[in-house]
Amino acid sequence: MGTGREAQFRMEGELIDKALGLGRYAWARRIVTGCAVTVSAFLQAFTLIVFVQPAGLLSSGFTGLAILVDRVASLCGLSFPTFVGMVVFNLPVAALCWRHISRRFVLFSMAQVFLAAFFLRVLPAATLTGLISFDSRFLDVVFGGFLYGLAIALALKGGASTAGTDFISLMVSNRTGKTIWTQIFAGNCVMLTIFGALFGWESAAWSIIFQFVSTSTIDTLYRRYKRVTLQVTTRRPMEVMAAYQARYHHGVSCVEAFGGYHHQRMWLLNTVVSAYEQDDIVRLMRAVDPHAVINVLRTESFHGGFYRARVDEPLPQELPHDEGVVCRGK
Repeated sequence: MGTGREAQFRMEGELIDKALGLGRYAWARRIVTGCAVTVSAFLQAFTLIVFVQPAGLLSSGFTGLAILVDRVASLCGLSFPTFVGMVVFNLPVAALCWRHISRRFVLFSMAQVFLAAFFLRVLPAATLTGLISFDSRFLDVVFGGFLYGLAIALALKGGASTAGTDFISLMVSNRTGKTIWTQIFAGNCVMLTIFGALFGWESAAWSIIFQFVSTSTIDTLYRRYKRVTLQVTTRRPMEVMAAYQARYHHGVSCVEAFGGYHHQRMWLLNTVVSAYEQDDIVRLMRAVDPHAVINVLRTESFHGGFYRARVDEPLPQELPHDEGVVCRGK
C-alpha cells in the first residue's frame, strides 16, 4: 500500500516538473498569458451583456466608470458606448505606467481591454440574453458577480490584468511600497453615489452586492498576496529540503525533534510561502516523503525578506535554488 502511494506521489511530482519545466520557454509563458487574456476578455464581455446591463448594475474600476458615463450620456441624448469608454479611459493610464511597471504586463493587460471591448461590440446581445435570462435580479447579481470576478482572476493568474486601477495600484506599490486600495475603494464609493442619485438607490444597492461577490471571487481564486506557514514533520529532511529548494526561492529552517507517539527521532521543517504555492509544495513534499505530516497555518503578519514571483509571469522561468544552509539529518 505504502509503495503504491509513494509511486503515485512520485508520478504526480514528475508531471508537475514537466509542466513547470515549460516555464523555461518564453513562448510557453506567452501562450498561457494569451489564452488567459482571451478567455478573460470573452467572459467579462459576456457577463456585461447577459447580467450587468439587463440588471442595471455598475461594476467597479474603469469598466464601471465607462458604464456610468454611458448611462449619463444616454440621459443627455448622447452616445458614448461602454466598449469605447473601456478603451479611452485605460489608454492614458497605460501610457502613464509604461515606464514604471512591466511593459509586458501593460501590453497583455491592454490586449485584454481591447478584446473585451471587441467582444462587447460584436457579441449578439439579444441572442445571448434570450438564451440565458433570469427572472430574478438576485440571480443576475450573484451569477454575474461570480463570473465577473472569475474573468478578472483568470487575467491575473495568467500574468496580466484588466488594466485600470490594477495599473495604478501596481505603479504606486513599485514606487512607494504602499497600497492605494483605500483610495480605490473611495473612488468606487463616489461612482456608486452618483449612480444611485441618478438611476435609483436600489440599483446602487444591488451594484454593491455585485461588487462584493466579484471581489470575494477574486480573493478566493487569486491568492498572490496571502502567505501561509508550512510545518513539516519528516524523517527524510535532506531529501525533502533538497527537492523543495530546487524549485522555490523560499528559505526553510530545520529543527531536530523527538516523536512522542513512536518515540523516534524526526525533523521539523518550517517555511513561509505564498498561499497560491501551497498545494504544489505539499504535493512535492509528499511525493518525496509520503509519510510526512504537513500542517498549514495562516500567516497574519510577516516581517523580513520574502520572495514573490513576477506578477507578469504565469509560470516560473526557472527552477530556482535556495542558497541557504540546511541541516543534516543523520
